[in-house]
Amino acid sequence: MHYRFIKFLISRLIGTIVDTAVLWLLTHFLFYSYVGEYIVSPTISFEVAMLHNYFISYFWIWNGHIALKCSRDFFTRLIPYNLSVVVGFFIKMGFLLLFERIFRWDVIYCNLAALVISGVVNFYLSELYVFKKHPPIPVNDEFVFADTEEQEVGLPQK
Repeated sequence: MHYRFIKFLISRLIGTIVDTAVLWLLTHFLFYSYVGEYIVSPTISFEVAMLHNYFISYFWIWNGHIALKCSRDFFTRLIPYNLSVVVGFFIKMGFLLLFERIFRWDVIYCNLAALVISGVVNFYLSELYVFKKHPPIPVNDEFVFADTEEQEVGLPQK
């Protein structure tokens, strides 16, 4: 689990760079109003970073927890992953505001401190909920191969 946590930290650092870059691009080239800059742009950049982090999580960090890699599994896990990240986002915002009120730190320092807490929460939500390791599903060959001979799958012969 420690190795996965290190991978998680690396991926989230890259995700932070993605989030910041997308936010900068949107606020400098696409949105110029207050709502565009402070609500729409951060929401879009958050979701882009979330998708980036999900790809890394699915294919690199927790790939050993996934018994059957297929598009259905990929998209089935995406919804709980997005929800867990949103939970982490609200935790981050809560601690950011709390640190600002208690310590009167600059928003950057409050954000970094809050990211540490929300990052640990996000890791455990992914570890225990989103990418929970399930035992491999036993597969019966008669349901896997459509072109199998009827006799081999135990069906009556024509």
